[in-house]
Amino acid sequence: MIVTYNWLNEFVDFNLSPEELSHRLTMAGLEVDAMERLGDGLDNVVVARLSSVESHPGADRLTLCQVETGSGTVPVVCGARNHKAGDLVALAQVGSVLPGDFKIKKSKIRGEVSMGMLCSEKELGLAEEAEGIMILSADLPLGQPVFEALGLKDVRYEIGLTPNRPDCLSLLGVAREVAAMVGKPLKMPSVVVEEGGGSIDSLTSVSVEEAGLCPRYAARLIRGVRIGPSPEWLVRRLEAVGQRSINNVVDVTNYVLMELGHPLHAFDFSLLRQGRIVVRRPQEGQAFNTLDGAERILGSYNLAICDGVGPVALAGIMGGENSEVQPETTDILLESAYFNPVSIRRSSKRLGIHSESSHRFERGADVDMVPLALDRAASLIHEVAGGEIARGVIDIYPNRIEPRRISLEVQRSNRILGLDLEQQEVLRLLRSIGLEAEPATDREDEAVYVTVPTFRPDLEREIDLIEEVARLHGYDRIPVTMPAGRMICHQPAEHQRGVSSVREAMVGAGFSEVTNYSFIAPGAWDKLGLAGDDSRRETVRILNPLNEDQSVMRTSLVPSLLENVSRNLAYRLGDLRLFELRPVFRPLAGEELPEEGLRLVAALCGRREPEGWAQGAEKVDFFDLKGVAETLLESFSLSGVQWQSDAGELFLHPGKSCSLSVKASQLGTLGEVHPRTLESFGIDQPVFLLDLDFEALLKASGERPGFRPLSRYPDTERDSALLLDEEVPAQRLLDVLEGAKGKLVEDVVLFDLYRGKGIPEGKKSIALRVRYRSAEKTLTDDEINAAHEKLIKALCKKLEAQVR
Repeated sequence: MIVTYNWLNEFVDFNLSPEELSHRLTMAGLEVDAMERLGDGLDNVVVARLSSVESHPGADRLTLCQVETGSGTVPVVCGARNHKAGDLVALAQVGSVLPGDFKIKKSKIRGEVSMGMLCSEKELGLAEEAEGIMILSADLPLGQPVFEALGLKDVRYEIGLTPNRPDCLSLLGVAREVAAMVGKPLKMPSVVVEEGGGSIDSLTSVSVEEAGLCPRYAARLIRGVRIGPSPEWLVRRLEAVGQRSINNVVDVTNYVLMELGHPLHAFDFSLLRQGRIVVRRPQEGQAFNTLDGAERILGSYNLAICDGVGPVALAGIMGGENSEVQPETTDILLESAYFNPVSIRRSSKRLGIHSESSHRFERGADVDMVPLALDRAASLIHEVAGGEIARGVIDIYPNRIEPRRISLEVQRSNRILGLDLEQQEVLRLLRSIGLEAEPATDREDEAVYVTVPTFRPDLEREIDLIEEVARLHGYDRIPVTMPAGRMICHQPAEHQRGVSSVREAMVGAGFSEVTNYSFIAPGAWDKLGLAGDDSRRETVRILNPLNEDQSVMRTSLVPSLLENVSRNLAYRLGDLRLFELRPVFRPLAGEELPEEGLRLVAALCGRREPEGWAQGAEKVDFFDLKGVAETLLESFSLSGVQWQSDAGELFLHPGKSCSLSVKASQLGTLGEVHPRTLESFGIDQPVFLLDLDFEALLKASGERPGFRPLSRYPDTERDSALLLDEEVPAQRLLDVLEGAKGKLVEDVVLFDLYRGKGIPEGKKSIALRVRYRSAEKTLTDDEINAAHEKLIKALCKKLEAQVR
């Protein structure tokens, strides 16, 4: 919201300095984002008269002007064409510095000396666009600074409002806050409506079919207006608050919008078919062209302002081209209404339109401002555009919206704020911003009853009033105290410990955590190559997605992580170790909310070691990722993990992947990503992927191992080589060893695998090393040999192995 110092002074008599006003507004909760002094440093831009205007001898599009400043005459070369001899103009003299740090110097343009520049409104920072130089009123004194002569020296404040303060989206609302600050009365603008001619009821009619969406609709008819440029005072006032002048009628509606905060709309009455207004929903799929030139497809969720045939405006958002005020317009139907905020917000969002009008209506306009804004605008239109205001006003308000009545306990307010305010002081503070507050005589405690006016829709509960007391008393006047606190010994839950354990394990393995959006594109499953009946294709769709690529909740973390890999590779970061531990969302039949469960995904690619003169250039492979998975499983004290070759995932290579399970409970998969999937993500090098179900991992975790004292007796190792069938997996061998090792076996390592010369077809040779140790004594050779022989016999019997 933009306001100016001088305009605020018309509503409240105050003598605060511009800097002090900025500070006081900010401390009152209306944060001033920027303060700009209009005309500051531009005293060298003066009122001057064009004594002569001639064509430039060296350029057809330039003119050579002799400019009288009151203290002399200087030559100026000008590129505009809207001036003539005798006009008063704004002359930036040599040495002036215009907005944008543009310094005016003496120059020679196409051979002619130019001693300054004739300025437009844009060059002086008074408008965003300008078609020519600024032509001033003929009665201004020569040589006087332009901003001073026009009364434009002012201070402009840009206020950043929170969405709960729609009452301050106007000069009146901000002035109400200033009046409360300085303890002065608020002066409302005078409204005098001079009616004449026929009665409005005999000339037009209004019917509201959707009273729930439009609780109040008022209108006035003004006939015989003359559309044209606005008077200078109106143009300057609008430009000062960032509004562009269009014509006198539209400018008045924008002026009242900024002054009172209530949106208005002017219809060309001659373009309203059947000469009447109907407030209703449009037909589904109906096309409608708005004032911005775009075609909108309307739906039943919209509310439209219609004439006797079809829509002429989107209620509370934007008017239509088919009823726009044009230069030949003579009769105006002026609308002032109140619309349901939720309806306006929904329509504005779905249609992708945001206007000054919708910005106010969707936050909650003031229903009681409807007639005042209507009369104020009608009076000003009559003043600047002439015409005759028809007698009477149409005001449809079937169900009056009553103001809220809230009680406030003074002692509770003091207790919450740490203050010691008396009841009378609380009453004074609340009354200063227009709230009707009175003592609660029917209660024994010190309390007040507050009737909240309709311009404050944000005040709904007692705590809201307590916040107003704090704000009006002054946040800086609330005493500073140290918060009281208790030391509590908090033991994290098992789930939290598990999450921390996973993150520590992954970071310890050299991985970096990534965080992606919880919603992805529906096409992500096609890029993964999931089967058509894969349950992960059943997703929860978002009702109001930011875009189509973020329209469904993810059921897998894999697509997002592969996108991360692809993006990093595109930036030539080829050695990657990434992981993500986040929830996925699976829809539940008959349930409104989806099932949420954490999953862990990790991706590995590139070099095994960082690049360097002393490091190798080997690339990571499946076993690097397998080692990470084993370390992770070990941190959960898992035992009996089954590694099954071929994960069964279409996005993993069938010959280079496996699945993990514990007691028939699936933990997840890992392996090399299938080349077809890599191609769909634009990845041109091998990537190894781990995808685990964290919830299943946590459920299957065992008890944390306790401390066991180290044996002080020596260990002894025995090596053996066994001939096995090619189909026997290493895990099967380890399972047999686990069941037969006895209490003397401390560790077993498979340290060699051999196929080739001397090994029969379909066989493989596996060498294992067993370490024996007792916690009670030094073992003898006989004890060790007996234990080792028993172990090897168990392997030979259960696996049909042969000792080499």
